[in-house]
Amino acid sequence: MRALFVRDLTLALRAGGGFGLGLAFFLIVVVLVPFSVGPAPDLLARIAPGVLWLGALLACLLSLDRLLAVDFEDGALDLLATSPLPLEGVVAVKAAAHWVTTGLPLVLAAPVLGVLLNLAPEGYRVLVISLALGTPALSMIGAFGAALTVGIKRGGLLMSLLVLPLYVPTLIFGAEAARRAAEGLDATTPLLFVAGITAGVLALMPFAAGAVLRVNLR
Repeated sequence: MRALFVRDLTLALRAGGGFGLGLAFFLIVVVLVPFSVGPAPDLLARIAPGVLWLGALLACLLSLDRLLAVDFEDGALDLLATSPLPLEGVVAVKAAAHWVTTGLPLVLAAPVLGVLLNLAPEGYRVLVISLALGTPALSMIGAFGAALTVGIKRGGLLMSLLVLPLYVPTLIFGAEAARRAAEGLDATTPLLFVAGITAGVLALMPFAAGAVLRVNLR
């Protein structure tokens, strides 16, 4: 598992598999919002939590179509399927590598981009916490979607249609936590919901993705 994790990290850094692409997309979304809704500080501060969370979600989605497709195309996925490492472990490791190269940079960049949207100072800490709790679920759900569409030509659009509805609960509670904190309210309940969703996803999705991969590789 460690060797596969290091391999995926190395490939992502060398090939730009989402590491810089996700950050660039996140930045573009945040920069374009004031042009579309106007530069009013009060309006930007009100929509900042939702915009930051939506930008992070779409940036995570951006590189998911290659999560398993590259290994399927060059035959590496068949070798992994016959290795001592179960497919559930393969999916979990790939999701972890995706989060480190895509989700973690977004978590670290969110406070900086929050300045551009005039996010209230009270919301920065909870925004980072909610993203840190929620983005692992986005990567794991994305790995499940990648397993569903592996082997399908141009399956990126189909995967997006399958994955986006599963992202909605994390988006709702993550953005709500940041919004409540920015307004000076208690954000404990939505943060607990985000943590619970992530815990459930990490517990169940590797097994679902492993079962789907076994069917697709037959």
